[in-house]
This record gives sequence, structure tokens and C-alpha cells, in this order.
Amino acid sequence: MCVTRRYSVRYPFAADAEILELKSGSRVSGVTSDLSHGGCFVCARRTLEVGARVRGTLTREGQKAKMLAVVRVVKPQVGMGIEFLEIDPDSNATLWAWIESLRKPPDIP
Repeated sequence: MCVTRRYSVRYPFAADAEILELKSGSRVSGVTSDLSHGGCFVCARRTLEVGARVRGTLTREGQKAKMLAVVRVVKPQVGMGIEFLEIDPDSNATLWAWIESLRKPPDIP
């Protein structure tokens, strides 16, 4: 049996991240360091509890992607991993466009 990890393919990705913990209303701001089809890692000064359900907004070059997520991997010195549970329909195209642009090899002059 083969088990695929949600974060197996990561791409370096910098975007501003605003995260709202749904139960407590706590807010955390940070910057993403990578992005995958299943989630991202957010470098932040403060992390949220593992398993916390959050509403996240990623902003890059004026474009925003909003999603419902859950906190998975926490590295208190650096930040936290969030797994996308549901992506806002209006944000889905933006997120996929970001990922597709990251998958393309850089232009070499």
C-alpha cells in the first residue's frame, strides 16, 4: 500500500499570510515559504495549536486566495504548516495559477 503525503511536492513561494483561528478568534500574520496543492508553510512569530481550524488568506502581487485550513506541522521557532481543507471558489483559479507558474522551469537567457 502506497501512502502519499500531502506536502510531497513543495515549491518555494513567498506570499503574505493572514490566518484567523476560528474557535478563539486569534489572528496570526506571516509569510509563506512554500506552497503545494495541499497546503503551505507559514513563517510566523507565533503559531497556533496543532489541529486548529483556520481561515487563511494568502496575498501576492495584489492577488488573494482564501481557504479553510487546519494547522498540521508546527515548528515553534519558525512557523506552522497549514493543510488546505476547502478553497474559496473565487480563489481556486488564483491558487492553481500560482502553482502552475511555480512548476514552470525558470527562463534561461
